[in-house]
Amino acid sequence: MNNDEIRANLLKRSRASRNERFGKLISGACITIIIAVVVSIFYFVASKGLATFFENKVNLWKFLTGTIWNPSAKDAQGNPQVGALPMIVGSFSVTFLAAIIATPFAIGAAVFMTEISPRLGKKVLQPVIELLVGIPSVVYGFIGLSVVVPFVRHTFGGSGFGILSGTFVLFVMILPTVTSMTVDALKSVPRAYREASLALGATRWQTIYKVVLRASTSGIITAVVFGMSRAFGEALAVQMVIGNAMLLPQNLISPASTLTSVLTMGMGNSVMGSLSNNALWSLALLLLIMPLIFNILIRWIGKKGAMR
Repeated sequence: MNNDEIRANLLKRSRASRNERFGKLISGACITIIIAVVVSIFYFVASKGLATFFENKVNLWKFLTGTIWNPSAKDAQGNPQVGALPMIVGSFSVTFLAAIIATPFAIGAAVFMTEISPRLGKKVLQPVIELLVGIPSVVYGFIGLSVVVPFVRHTFGGSGFGILSGTFVLFVMILPTVTSMTVDALKSVPRAYREASLALGATRWQTIYKVVLRASTSGIITAVVFGMSRAFGEALAVQMVIGNAMLLPQNLISPASTLTSVLTMGMGNSVMGSLSNNALWSLALLLLIMPLIFNILIRWIGKKGAMR
């Protein structure tokens, strides 16, 4: 074998190299398809949602701050009544209240599973959390309709339908998500932190409270924001217990509505291209933007809290 043949054999791509190159091409194609799908969804929803303001000439500020939702009617000035404020307030109310209630329960369960009784937590709490994650939202809605609504009616008064009922349902729905992510945040704290705290004479509770929880604060906040992102887009379960009244809620027990409930009720009953249909697409665009903001916030918190 001469030098040219040896050189050619050395420079020839091996089978493993060809397989690696093929794998990179497949991965690149899949990533490109995913990006194209996401961009297409954003473009489609944005083109439909912005038509309300560019084609139907609806004022953006009045759309966001108006309190009357009746696209088929007009006010005294001839402007369509497409005020989305009641739905925006309803969505944010149930989301924030559910996150406020779920956070202490999630932190407590996570601390128990990781610091107090890991074995019992793994055998008992972990299967329960996984079971809660797998329950369909319509089941949560039926339970809320059968249990939560009568409880609110007899305890707090009113019809039972309202923000408070939606908050209780969403609390149970996001609790597994927040708990699981909080467990991961607590487990990411180095064991040396705990050992150093105990070596200095701190009790187990002082170590948990002053060392472990503080070191995992960014991860816990990320879990809460992620749970809020899921709660904000929940539709069916909340729709079944919130009352679906397109009015600005006066209190926690008055019937209200959310962006998702209005979309699910109205999208099938509107004509494509009409003002009412475009207004619903505007709500969908708003609903698409909010989880995007939540995701950006999660990434920002993760970068701020990253251990260096």
